[in-house]
Order: sequence, then C-alpha cells, then structure tokens
Amino acid sequence: MRYSFCDSARGPLLVAIDQDGLRYVEFVQGEQPVTPTDEWLRDDLTLAPFVEQFTAYFAGKLQQFDLPMAAKGTPFQQTVWNALCDIPYGETVSYLEIAQAIGNPKAVRAVGAANGRNPLSIIVPCHRVIGRSGELAP
Repeated sequence: MRYSFCDSARGPLLVAIDQDGLRYVEFVQGEQPVTPTDEWLRDDLTLAPFVEQFTAYFAGKLQQFDLPMAAKGTPFQQTVWNALCDIPYGETVSYLEIAQAIGNPKAVRAVGAANGRNPLSIIVPCHRVIGRSGELAP
C-alpha cells in the first residue's frame, strides 16, 4: 500500500492506493481513522495525481473525480457505494432514496451502515446522504 496526505478544510486526508487503485481516502482525525502500518510506503510522487484532484475539488475547480477506485467491501456495500456515486454534485438524498435506488426500500438502516463504512470519503459522497427529516445523520 502506498500513501500520501492532502490538506482539507476539515484537516488532513490520508490517500492510499494499492495495485488495484484507490483503497482509502480518510480524514486523519475522523471517528475511525485509517493509520498507515509499517508495511505501507509513503509515496508522495506516485500519489501526486490523486492529491491534485482533491486539491482541485476543495478549491471548487473539480466536481467529479477521475481516479481508479478499489474499495473493498461486501457486495451490498459495493452496491450502496455505487449508488452514492450517482448523487449529483451539490445535491443531497435520503437513506430511503438510496435504498429505493438499489431496489431494496426496506434496507434503510443497512444503507446507513454501508454509508458509514465507506472507505473513500469525498469521492464516494457519503456526506450527501441525509436523514428523512432533512438533517444530517449522526
């Protein structure tokens, strides 16, 4: 695993890739931060194109990423994360809307759980999903 860091308004982001593509985009100071292990290699040069896209996104110059994603999760999580990627920039949807979009309207809580396990913050826009009341979920 190779990794680097990117600055954001919410603090530094860890950006990590393997041979398959982007594996993690996590806030270093988040609730469940991913920490590089001794086997990981810091590689700012290789990760520069990834970091450049995040920098452009945070500067308001990029609305859609073009990066190889390789998040690992269950088939259900993958389905939810793919549906999250369909949320247009600047818009929000509810957990129910995502559950309906994946053809499983009773899976609202499971959608919430999959959303919370998203390893590609920002790219897979879990931050665009809100509760039915219009409030951000805890």
